[in-house]
Amino acid sequence: MTNSNEIKIYDTTLRDGTQREGISLSCDDKLRIAQRLDDLGVHYIEAGWPGSNPKDVEFFERMPELNLQNARITSFGSTCRANSDPDQDNNIKALLQSGTPTCTIVGKSWKLHVTEVLQTNLQENLRMIEQSIAFLKTNNKEVIYDAEHFFDGYFNDPEYAMETIVYAAENGADTIVLCDTNGGTMPWQIGSILEKIRKKLNITLGIHTHNDAGCAVANALIAVQNGATHVQGTINGYGERCGNANLCSIIPDLELKMGISCLPENNINKLYETSHFIAEVANLSPNEHQPYVGHSAFAHKGGIHVSAMRRNPMSYQHIDPELVGNKMRTIVSELSGQGNLHSKAEEFGIKLDEKETVATVLSEIKQLESQGFSFEAAEASVAIRLKRNQPNYQPPFQVLDYSATVQNRQKRGTFSEALVKIRVQDQEFHTAGDGNGPVNALNIALRKALLPSFPKLESIHLSDFKVRILDGRDGTASLTRVLIDMHDEQERWSTVGTSANIIEASWQALIDGIEYGVILR
Repeated sequence: MTNSNEIKIYDTTLRDGTQREGISLSCDDKLRIAQRLDDLGVHYIEAGWPGSNPKDVEFFERMPELNLQNARITSFGSTCRANSDPDQDNNIKALLQSGTPTCTIVGKSWKLHVTEVLQTNLQENLRMIEQSIAFLKTNNKEVIYDAEHFFDGYFNDPEYAMETIVYAAENGADTIVLCDTNGGTMPWQIGSILEKIRKKLNITLGIHTHNDAGCAVANALIAVQNGATHVQGTINGYGERCGNANLCSIIPDLELKMGISCLPENNINKLYETSHFIAEVANLSPNEHQPYVGHSAFAHKGGIHVSAMRRNPMSYQHIDPELVGNKMRTIVSELSGQGNLHSKAEEFGIKLDEKETVATVLSEIKQLESQGFSFEAAEASVAIRLKRNQPNYQPPFQVLDYSATVQNRQKRGTFSEALVKIRVQDQEFHTAGDGNGPVNALNIALRKALLPSFPKLESIHLSDFKVRILDGRDGTASLTRVLIDMHDEQERWSTVGTSANIIEASWQALIDGIEYGVILR
């Protein structure tokens, strides 16, 4: 078991993480992410391979732009090539030229890689490790040695794998990181091997795991249990193939489950925003179901769960979500009970005076979901139904009639026209709108009618429009679900409509969204 009460977090999102398919970061992107990682409080930020591409060269040149308070920027490279000296090796020279106080170099631990990938002999590989580390140490660098494919090498020949890291330790490596590069080692194997190494080497040990067998986080934690005090990983688990160990799980597991400090005090509550910020910069949709930092990590849908949660928030949550900067959410669906709606009403600031209101709305939602509606991602449609079912509720407007047409005319092409008749209090308004499609035309006509009475509509905009065919077997007569997102200067909300007629489904969602914006914003 580890005796350390602090673990060093080594983030390799900017190097190993960018090897994920679909990620390409500019130098500016990398600088922004590095600053955010420093704000989170990681100890090391592995920024890239300075000898490999112009983008990484630029990053190291622009390093002084960063205002780092917690992290050390680390450059990454490999041992010198076979039959060459470190002082003549371009890769090693690039590490020195990068100007980082810490250099991480990777070397081979698996005989297969020595003989078939490097195409050299076992003794020459040891010489490469020995002289590369010694050379960097003579240049006053902190050296982190990544023992690549260490566990595969250990299974193949434990004596040679051990010999490689002994050479690294004896020649001045400050930290030796054991890498499960292929990601196929099991947690009990990691633990057993770490226990043996810990007895033989008196040096800081680290762990670097990949997720090809779905065990990267577990493998990192079992390594810590058995003496590793340096943990490498990436934000959101980004990385090649199935990804790297996910620091968004490892960090809270260490701090909240194992009682081991790995960030500055109270910084763990920045984890949610860090995860989503990096996903945004990487132009990837966040994995909203990942532990701790997913938007759905603390979302409760089942009625029994929500009922229990209203009595004690910890009844179906393993931590307080605010510890990691997240929050608890209640989802309304056909699986909901009355507790779901009470929680949703509280979230939207709606006071429910009558029990019958909740029962009525719940029955309506269950009936509508059986017809194809889905309220999970359309919370504003739930909120407006709660308002409509309150005693003495006066709707802000009433729709009397609407129509929409699609036309194609010479010289003008295809366009749409819409007519809307509504009542606001005792006044009727009959307006028309032209648009590039029927929903656009309806939206324009509706706003014309409502703006004189509700000027706040000027700041309410439609930001997204999604259409889903629920059962394609009926072809063009299939049931259609429409999800509309709207936003003003402070908030974004979503509404839903469902019908075999796509215009009707769109109109349902549009009316819900406008009414919500007028009443509850």
